[in-house]
Amino acid sequence: MREIVFDTETTGLDPKSGDRIVEIGGIELLNHIPTGKSFHCYLNPERAVPIEAVRVHGLDDAFLKDKPLFAAVADEMLAFFGDARLIAHNAMFDLGFLNAELARLNRSAIVVERIVDTLALARRKHPGSPASLDALMARYQIDSSRRTQHGALLDAELLSEVYIELIGGRQATLVLGVESAMAVQVSGPAAVGERLVPRAFQVSAEEVAAHEAAVATLGTAPVWRKYLPAEAGEGPVAAEG
Repeated sequence: MREIVFDTETTGLDPKSGDRIVEIGGIELLNHIPTGKSFHCYLNPERAVPIEAVRVHGLDDAFLKDKPLFAAVADEMLAFFGDARLIAHNAMFDLGFLNAELARLNRSAIVVERIVDTLALARRKHPGSPASLDALMARYQIDSSRRTQHGALLDAELLSEVYIELIGGRQATLVLGVESAMAVQVSGPAAVGERLVPRAFQVSAEEVAAHEAAVATLGTAPVWRKYLPAEAGEGPVAAEG
């Protein structure tokens, strides 16, 4: 499954009042594992950046004046997004800005059904606890030392780690990795001394008798009786494990 974790930085809080995107960053996940592919751009917002916004992300007018317009990067961004699920923190904020930019170009909006909001995930998983990106990184012991200011690509990278924690993806990935490794071992040439069938362990008569005595305390027809030998005292039996 392909997913894109993304973030935006903006000139303000409301695209309807004329605020614009100044930075977009996204990274690709495949089955919850980063592939190393990313999309990142700074944008000329065609308006002044308020000092309050500069304090958040550090992107001022002088830095952004020679950056491309959104129209110049829209096709590349949409191609990178493809039809993947889109992951963002407080996602309706970022989606609102992206769709406002697309509307200016008479392009189709990104539908909300594609969006996964990690803020909503966090509030469901940890009700009553702080759910900001900083709080979640602290909860999951994710190194945030690089995050001296907000930055779209860095925040997307950090959010991908938070997202994987929120959905239990590290455990799932570990299981998939073990299963894949086992599949490679079984399908490939057997190594010296490698067992491709279960090893049979010998059970002594004393162990069989002790097990039978324990089963006898469980009633007249316990399911465990099917694993007893046909006749008591018939000697050692093999048990696979």
